[in-house]
Amino acid sequence: MLRLLLALLLTLAAPGLAGAQGAMTAVKAKDLVRARLVAESEALVPGRTVTLGLHMAMKPGWHVYWRNPGDSGLPPEMAWRLPEGFSVGPVQWPVPERIPVQTLMNFGYEGAVTLLVPLAVPESARAGETVRLSGTLSYLVCEEICIPGSAELSLDLPVASTADPASGQAALFARARAALPETAPGSYHTTRAGDRLVLHLDRPGLAGVTEAAFFPYAEGALDNAAPQDLAVDAAGLHLTLTPGDAGQPPDALAGVLALTEDGARKAYALGPEPVPAPTAAATVPASPQAPPAVEAPPVPEEESLTLWSAAGLALIGGLLLNLMPCVFPVLSIKVLSLVRQAGESATRVRLHGLAYTAGVLASFLGLAGLLIALKAGGAGIGWGFQLQSPVVVALLAYGLFAMGLSLSGAVHLGGGIVGLGDGLTRRAGYQGSFFTGVLATLVATPCTAPFMGAAVGFALTQSPLAALTVFASLGLGLALPFLGLTLVPQALRLLPRPGAWMDVLKGALAFPVYATVAWLVWVLAQQVGPNGLLAGLTGLVLVALAAWAWERARGAGRLGTGFGRVAALAALAAALGLVAVLDGDRATARTALAQGEEAFTQARLDALRAEGRTVFVDMTAAWCITCQVNERTVLAREGVQAAFRGGQVVYLKGDWTNQNPEITRLLERHGRSGVPLYLVYRGQGEAQVLPQILTEGIVLAAIGQKDVAAAQ
Repeated sequence: MLRLLLALLLTLAAPGLAGAQGAMTAVKAKDLVRARLVAESEALVPGRTVTLGLHMAMKPGWHVYWRNPGDSGLPPEMAWRLPEGFSVGPVQWPVPERIPVQTLMNFGYEGAVTLLVPLAVPESARAGETVRLSGTLSYLVCEEICIPGSAELSLDLPVASTADPASGQAALFARARAALPETAPGSYHTTRAGDRLVLHLDRPGLAGVTEAAFFPYAEGALDNAAPQDLAVDAAGLHLTLTPGDAGQPPDALAGVLALTEDGARKAYALGPEPVPAPTAAATVPASPQAPPAVEAPPVPEEESLTLWSAAGLALIGGLLLNLMPCVFPVLSIKVLSLVRQAGESATRVRLHGLAYTAGVLASFLGLAGLLIALKAGGAGIGWGFQLQSPVVVALLAYGLFAMGLSLSGAVHLGGGIVGLGDGLTRRAGYQGSFFTGVLATLVATPCTAPFMGAAVGFALTQSPLAALTVFASLGLGLALPFLGLTLVPQALRLLPRPGAWMDVLKGALAFPVYATVAWLVWVLAQQVGPNGLLAGLTGLVLVALAAWAWERARGAGRLGTGFGRVAALAALAAALGLVAVLDGDRATARTALAQGEEAFTQARLDALRAEGRTVFVDMTAAWCITCQVNERTVLAREGVQAAFRGGQVVYLKGDWTNQNPEITRLLERHGRSGVPLYLVYRGQGEAQVLPQILTEGIVLAAIGQKDVAAAQ
């Protein structure tokens, strides 16, 4: 029996393990990208600005990303270490290329690229000394797979009263400036055309334009992979685009328009560029005698974790998952089956516990391995990523609906589906326990327990083996209460004796399951349009029809049984057929915002931080139970809302119900792999990360409005 369970465990976990290991190939990023730091001048002049260049040369076939990487990827980022008084300005980004990767469209650079960065030299710089400019360049380089990389760059320059252009660098900087977008030569505006946007460039004489592409500054502003339809007439150029957010005002669209005119490529910047967030470069003392010592940047809390401390946090988080509303009904059903088996041998009961644990561990390892492999391939996803798919949400709703019908007595589906073990052989009963563990894992993924966020965030920055160790600890924590109950025979005596009360309780447990189905349908409504929602609801009717036909076939004679089961299977096939079309009707509009809330974009957050405003960032998703509880029990309370108004706090809400690369990147920046994530920015300081389980006091203290709220 144990060999069978081990085989099942390895079968489910092996694809994830293989994908994770395969993605982490022996290829090193430093072999794919040659990066160097260059300066346009041979010396630094006090009180003046010199242009630096971050030059990256990629191996053929590989690419790095633009400021908005498109559907996946990460832009290069430099963590500067500069002498006191020196400061850098925003990066000047060359015009990118559209880089299709399967069904995705990314924006980036192939071959080579130079990012220009202005460096302000303070008046206090003394002539004759040598200054070291240095930093860590982080990037993601991709082909079919993506490999994160970093490079330590440095440049020593003298301080002088005058400076000549750097010999040998003139051509490089000339090419870099030629690749920057120009100011638009005429007026431009955006209008709506049905469910699409039309960008108009008002400039006669564009008959020679043969190609055009628009690159938005804001991630998620457009459906990047959708075709961009070009039309040119006497009034100018018209480019029809597909918005990524149906509610976005046309006037808010800003970005870079690239044209091929008479065989030459030109590009124009349209609209204001995003205001970069304030960044603090680490300062190092300048010394002409020796290289300066580097002051290490502050280490986030997640980075102080070790593998074993992260595994410990994951174990505690898994234990707490059992108390979450999405897991508790399934666990209760399994305990009910244990009561039914209380009179059996201790060995058999223990094997049920081991089978359940194997199902949980196999599911966690399989999901984690798939997540690691997809992230290594550049996908912008995190924990709970499968629930961003309406197909997965619908299938989970159908399975739970079938379970509810079985608990209500409408159909007897057997332990292999709902884990009750009714009328099964010994082997099938163990399989029922195994698949109950699988189901418990699937319904647990929308929940985030305390301690989980730091542990999972740490895991996804480690090697595949270390990451899977943390996820296995999380699964063990989820399985431990039921496993402990089965391994200690004395504990079974504390359970009530089997009796008629079990049928009543079994019927009552159907209603939390139905409530979970209703919630999943609500999640589906956030992900698909009206036609997709109708298809999903029709699928539920077909599942009920299949259950009814299957039950009616019992004892109906040979012909009746065959007809009933064929009808049931046909209904299930029709339901699965409806599920298959759900991805084609994805909703584009985001979840409606309450009064006082704004939709999160990185550009809006950067602008508010630059203004020194207090900002509360709420990263949520419709399928995140923890998020919904926090929003309704804490964030929607009048005391919190009054404090937000009194303190002029801007509430930015990011909806991760569907994939959103901007949100994914913000999560990763703070060591998180999933929602919820709550951040508070006060002035131009760094973000304060709040706990995943909120209280009113925690929120008010974070925004500095505790006393204001108490007085109202």
